[in-house]
This record gives sequence, structure tokens and C-alpha cells, in this order.
Amino acid sequence: MKYSLVLGVALSLPRSIVADWQFKSRSDLAPPKLNITIPATKDVEKGYLFVAPFAGFPDTPTEQHGPRQAGPYIFRDNGDLVWSGYGIYSIWSTNFQAGRWRGKDILFSFEGDHNPGYGHGHGHITIMDNHYETIRELRAGNHKLVDKHEFHIINEETGLIQIYQPVARDLTAWGGSAEQQWIVNSIFQELDIATGKLLFEWESLDHVSPDEAILPINPGQAGSGFNSSDAWDYFHINSVDKGADGNYLISARDACSIHKINGTDGSIIWKLDGKDSSFKVPSEAKFCFQHHARFLSQEDGIEVISLYDNSAHGTEHGGGSEVHTAPTSSGKIIKVNTTSWEAELVQAFYPPDDLLSKSQGSTQILPNGNALVNWGSSGATTEYLPDGTPIFHAYMDSGYLGLGVENYRAFRYNWTGLPNEEPAIVALRGEEGLTAYVSWNGDTETKTWRFYALTDGLGSKEFLGEAPKTSFETSLRIQNLNIGAISAEAIDGNGKSLRSTEIALVEQEIKPKVNPSQSPTLGAPTQKTLVKSGNRWEEYGILKYFRIPPNEL
Repeated sequence: MKYSLVLGVALSLPRSIVADWQFKSRSDLAPPKLNITIPATKDVEKGYLFVAPFAGFPDTPTEQHGPRQAGPYIFRDNGDLVWSGYGIYSIWSTNFQAGRWRGKDILFSFEGDHNPGYGHGHGHITIMDNHYETIRELRAGNHKLVDKHEFHIINEETGLIQIYQPVARDLTAWGGSAEQQWIVNSIFQELDIATGKLLFEWESLDHVSPDEAILPINPGQAGSGFNSSDAWDYFHINSVDKGADGNYLISARDACSIHKINGTDGSIIWKLDGKDSSFKVPSEAKFCFQHHARFLSQEDGIEVISLYDNSAHGTEHGGGSEVHTAPTSSGKIIKVNTTSWEAELVQAFYPPDDLLSKSQGSTQILPNGNALVNWGSSGATTEYLPDGTPIFHAYMDSGYLGLGVENYRAFRYNWTGLPNEEPAIVALRGEEGLTAYVSWNGDTETKTWRFYALTDGLGSKEFLGEAPKTSFETSLRIQNLNIGAISAEAIDGNGKSLRSTEIALVEQEIKPKVNPSQSPTLGAPTQKTLVKSGNRWEEYGILKYFRIPPNEL
């Protein structure tokens, strides 16, 4: 059953947050708790989920929104944490992925400033190795700032980025007043990752007229042009790919079009959809305000691409201007024929809960043919069989924190993590006896944890027992209550010792004190439908709410 939320302003913060108390050995970590509404079937692709959820609404003194620790995360399909990048990737991070650079597995993410009102970000790309150590930071060429939307590795050597560059122009031809002089020049660059050398640069204003904008300069839904921070974003590149033929594929969200760009001279080879499409596009293949266009294949005049079709633009809170072009968002695979100049929908992937995301989103076609669709500002991700059957669906957080959670892109990758940091351990004496807890943030190779008691001041140890690693944190109940200090050792699948913890002195256990009358209902709603009130923050006060079936409203 789908629910609406009747929201009331909380008088005080709840005594505990749903993100707290997850790990005894890492009490500093409070990752989002995935709300899985379609558990993963046996047909999901192998690998981990890579996401970077964040709060779509700001906190207030009486309300908290979205993940308490926004940042990059690696999760298993059951929601179990593999790695928290909170505080490791600092500032604001997004577009978190695994990749390969010069034959080695890496992680990368955008780090920098986030301007949610305009969908821009300014910063750099940070690359880490599989020990979670920073090995490279990449910045744009030609004195420009990397935007958050794209970093895409080509042939393990170069990287594609995009840039929003405000420039002054006479905009009266497009309805601007004499004071409206600023427009965004959407730019993409290809860089050598090792040296940062600029290899190619393309600028939208050199090739695409503002006539193709879907959102006019007035009333300012894509920026009003009165200053550089409010520049009219007529084109809005949000993804870049490079094909086997050396040409580029870009997604222009605010032109509702995909462009193929000549990799030598920058000329436009073709346009798909939008106001000036090179192809005849049937209604089922149309898209608008899209994200994440990727080449899937190119052969004999037939090119197949994937994309995320938002079909919506506007605010998430129901206020302000909105544009909808379809009932829901969707992932799509589209085939274009450069001989007949016709486009065809190959497959669409529709959301289980009729989600319509006004911003963000991605569609990843996986090695086994499945599709992983991320619903952007709706804060959910779904894996599908090639025929469009959903076989996994999860929201990016749970309970009252699940309302307002957003996630730019989601991916699935195989990954081997070998952290340089030591594992964490704590030994707690409580009402039920003595228990040791151990974890190792980012470790994927430990199969068993062996626990030892410290028997003297010289470091001598006594084996206490072992426990299989089945989750982020592993525990062992210990019968001997006279033990004062404990350590643990990580063992891989071949019986090899990977790393040992430091010595943990036994501490008294403290358990959470929860007053049920002050605790919000847990379990994120499967549809974020809000009953509006006159006050914006009362409307989105999510610390306390009632879940009421729509027919009782």
C-alpha cells in the first residue's frame, strides 16, 4: 500500500537517530540504512552497490533530513556496509565510482562545492587506490573549474569532465532585458589523467544556439541571467562519453537532446530529440531533462545508447515551477539509424513506485545485460532484467531520514578492497556477558576473524575462538569474564593472515535508551507524497509524522 505523509513540526529532536548504534567497533560511523522494498533475487549482477546519498532538504533546529553522514558508500545487496567514505572523501562528494587507470583498480569521486538551486558544483576529481589512499587529484584545464556531473575514464588513460562557465552576452534576442547578460557556456574537456594535460575542449556557445533551449531565460527556471551565479543555463551538459570512432556523446539536459560531437573539429554530427533532432523519434523513445547518456554499441550506421529520462524539471518540495513530460521517469535504451535517420526504443525500465525525479539519475547497463537505474532526486535505485522486470529496489535511507534523501548516480561494480588502516575492535562487558566486536572499513577479503586474549604484559596471547565474517562487523561472545584485553586477526579465504587489530581493553557496555513515544515510525514510505500546509518547513517537518492511507485523508 502506498501512503501519504501528514507531517507535523517536532517540538524536540528524537533521543536517537535511526543511523546511530549500528556498529559497536565504529561508533563514529552512521551510514544510511537502505530501505529495500524488493530484495535482490539470484539474477542480480555480481558486485557491490556504489552510491553517494545526501540530504535534499536542509536541516533546521527541529528537523533533520536525509543521511546523517552524506558521502560515498559501498553496500552489499542486503544493505550491509562494505565501505564508508564519510570524512575520507570530504567536502561534498558525488558521482562515486570504481574504474581502472593504467591497469589498476581505482575509486574516484567529485569533491567540492554543491549548489543545489542551480544543479552545479565546483571542485576537483579525487582518485584513490584499492587501499583507499589518494593517488591523484584532477582539475580542469584552461583556468576552469570541474563540475560535479561527470568524470568518465576512457581507455584507462584519459578522463572526460564537464564545466559550467558563466559568460556575459547580449541576451535580448532570447527575451532577456538589458540587465540579463549572463549565460552558461557548457564545456567538456578530455584530460590526460596522469599529467592533467588538456587534450580536447568543446564549448556549447560555439556550436549550439540558445534557440534550442527548452527552458527560456524568463521566468528563470534555468537561471535568470542577472549575474554570474544566476547565469541562464540554456544547455546544461551533464554527461560525456567517447565512442570507439573517437567521437563524443553528450547529454544536454536543458535542451532535452543528445548530441554526437566530432572528436577532431568539434562539429555536431547529429542530434537526438530536442528542438532540432536529426532523427525521427517515435513518442515512446522521446525523452526530456535527461541524464547519463552512454554508447552501448556502434556498428554499420547503427548506434545504441542508454540514458536516464527524467521527464521532469523543477523543485522536489512541490513549490516553484515544474515541467513534466511523462508520468514517471525511466531508464531507456535507444537505437539510432544514421542511414534512415530514425530512432527506436529498444527497452525502457519503469520505476516500481511511479517515481518522477526532477533532477539527477543514471542508467548503467551491466555486463550480464541487466540494467541498474538510479532515480536521482527520488533517492532510490532499481536493478532490472533485460526485459524490464525489477529484481532489486532500494531507497537510500530509512524512516524519517528516508524522506528528502537524494543520490546523483548509482553503479554496480566488482571490487577488491585492502585497507591500509588497521581494523577496529572494542570489547564490551554487559548484562549478557563479554563480547568482542571487530570491523575493517572497506575490507572485502577477510573470511574469518580470530580473537585472542592478552595474557600478560609481554604481549602473550591466548586463542579465544573465531567467527566467520558475514557483515561489516563481526562479534564473538566470550565465556571467560576475567579477561581484561582482547585483539583480533583477519584471515582470508586461503587461511592467510591479513592484519591484526590493536589491543582493546574491556569496557562497560552502554545500550541505547529509546522512548517509544518519542521515536518516529521507521520504514521509508514507498512513495513520497506530501500533504501541503501553509508553512514550507511544517510541510517538510519529517522528524514526526503519521502514515495514513490516502482513502482516510
